[in-house]
Amino acid sequence: MNRIGRALGVLVVGLMVTIVFTSSLLAQSPPWPQRPVKFLVSLGPGSGADIGARLLAERLTTRWSQPVVVENRPGGDAVVAINAFIGARDDHVLLYTPTSSFTAHPYQLDKMPYDPRELSPVTRISNTLVGLVVPASLNISSVADLMAMIKAQPGKLNYSTATGMTDVIYEGYFKSAGLTITRVPYRDVVAPLTDLGEGRIHAYVGALAIVQPHIQAGRVKLIAITNAQRAPNYPDMPTVAQAGFPNITFDGLVGLFGPKDMAASARDRIAADVRAVLGDETVKARFVATSQLISAGTAAEFAASMEEQRTKLAAIAQKLGVKVAQ
Repeated sequence: MNRIGRALGVLVVGLMVTIVFTSSLLAQSPPWPQRPVKFLVSLGPGSGADIGARLLAERLTTRWSQPVVVENRPGGDAVVAINAFIGARDDHVLLYTPTSSFTAHPYQLDKMPYDPRELSPVTRISNTLVGLVVPASLNISSVADLMAMIKAQPGKLNYSTATGMTDVIYEGYFKSAGLTITRVPYRDVVAPLTDLGEGRIHAYVGALAIVQPHIQAGRVKLIAITNAQRAPNYPDMPTVAQAGFPNITFDGLVGLFGPKDMAASARDRIAADVRAVLGDETVKARFVATSQLISAGTAAEFAASMEEQRTKLAAIAQKLGVKVAQ
């Protein structure tokens, strides 16, 4: 009986070990992705973010052996895309967006229409090159010329910017400089260029990918790059800092977000594969050709870059006396 008892004991222990091991395997997340992946883009077709998303989607489709589709959800300065992303509650639906589209929401909205904690950084992708452009019909050749015109005609000129962060940056600058100019909001970042070319607005801050065709057609004139560094495809064009206006410097940070409960293994897989794709020389060349600088980074690096943006905005908002939305 003792031998039988010992044998039964060994059998029971073996079964327990098997059950625990099997349960552990079942509890692990299956390899990601298991099905088609969707990039929700907060800007419309033709924007810098849209172009970058489609370049990445093409290469990642091959790498992941799953279709990667791009869906544009413009509107509300990214609120439409953010709420669609949060509502999906799906780790195969990722938010592809410039962070400047929503980092200013606490300073622009009376109440936050979503919980920012639902946006979990996955990987930094690029810096969109951004240009300050004016109608070709105006006698303006520099940022100094533009500011002088605004000063000479207080309240008579109009401008627009592509994202909420640039709204705050320029509003803060104009107020601190004692300049009066009216900001005209648009639902789509491409729409202002028609009014700019026809002289209904007098300045626009937007991605070079958007404004470049209008520059080439001679309808609008580029007077400065807002980024901290010059644009490779416009090497002779100064940055706003080089033109003497460092307070309106702005880099168009773009990245991918996943849901807050996304498995770490999936997050790491996405970040690693995005960095690998962005390291390809052909992809780099295509990004540069569409006025985007590769800035691949981990989730931690992406979060740190966003924190720099938030710190800058908080300082400007404090000077403007803006209350922070909850």
